[in-house]
Amino acid sequence: MSDKDEMASDGGLNVTLTLRLLMHGKEVGSIIGKKGETVKKMREESGARINISEGSSPERIVTITGPTEGIFRAFSMIAEKFEEDITAAMTNSNVTSKPPVTLRLVFPGSQCGSLIGKGGSKIKEIRETTGAQVQVAGDMLPDSTERAVTISGTPRAITQCVRHICSVMLESPPKGATIPYRPKAMPAGNHAVLQQHSAPAFAIPGQYAFPHQDLTKLHQLAMQHIPLPSLGQSNPTFPGLDASAPTSSQELAIPNDFIGCIIGRQGSKINEIRQVSGAHIKIASATDGSAMRQVTITGSPASISVAQYLINARLSSVVTGLGVL
Repeated sequence: MSDKDEMASDGGLNVTLTLRLLMHGKEVGSIIGKKGETVKKMREESGARINISEGSSPERIVTITGPTEGIFRAFSMIAEKFEEDITAAMTNSNVTSKPPVTLRLVFPGSQCGSLIGKGGSKIKEIRETTGAQVQVAGDMLPDSTERAVTISGTPRAITQCVRHICSVMLESPPKGATIPYRPKAMPAGNHAVLQQHSAPAFAIPGQYAFPHQDLTKLHQLAMQHIPLPSLGQSNPTFPGLDASAPTSSQELAIPNDFIGCIIGRQGSKINEIRQVSGAHIKIASATDGSAMRQVTITGSPASISVAQYLINARLSSVVTGLGVL
């Protein structure tokens, strides 16, 4: 990220940047398109260089380089393509509420403090200004000094969010050498590696840092129903979560179509989420004419974060067809 002084007088950006995205194979296939036609069109129309890492890894790095406006156009086109994919996937399902588009960027860990801001002030400002959800992973990606930054929202909100993030990153260059994240190849016959390597990209909402292996446990629980002891017990599976911290409440609005997958058969899934997070979770009764259900999570800040994470992972797994109801 050079030429940081070349800022336009109106506060806009006018520099050459390189941004890196972390994508799964299915996402990469979507932006490449048949015979590479989609990515070729994106390159031509955006003016940005778009390169995709080689290899048999379940994750790939997509590098986008060019003038800022070209990068933003490329991001907009990628987000719109993913939204088309979501719409297409929903046509043959009984889900009526469209989930947000999600992109995962990779940044040097030394820059992430500036993105979060003092007491989370900067990331809160970006969320409120753009309408996108921004989550910074607490842990470095394996064998690197980089962190995943997950952005969710509409294509427009995502593009605005990337603008704000670029502005922050230009003002706060990386400190010291950066060891870039390189996805590892998946050994033949070992499909569990996919989930282990993808775990760092699942950022827990809020500013709570969880080690890589703990995120893997959470991800496995959300996807595979692996029972884990409660976080609120005396010897928690996840050290560092203080269940005695002051309690607060967080409200979520969940579409009616998804509430069944959160509750699970005879309440099994919601009880599992309660047990693992240590949070109290209350689901409001259905309201006539409303497509949404209110979910109230009460507990320590860390317990609320884990409960939100598990609920979000559960929703994602159902929408993408990874979960089992």
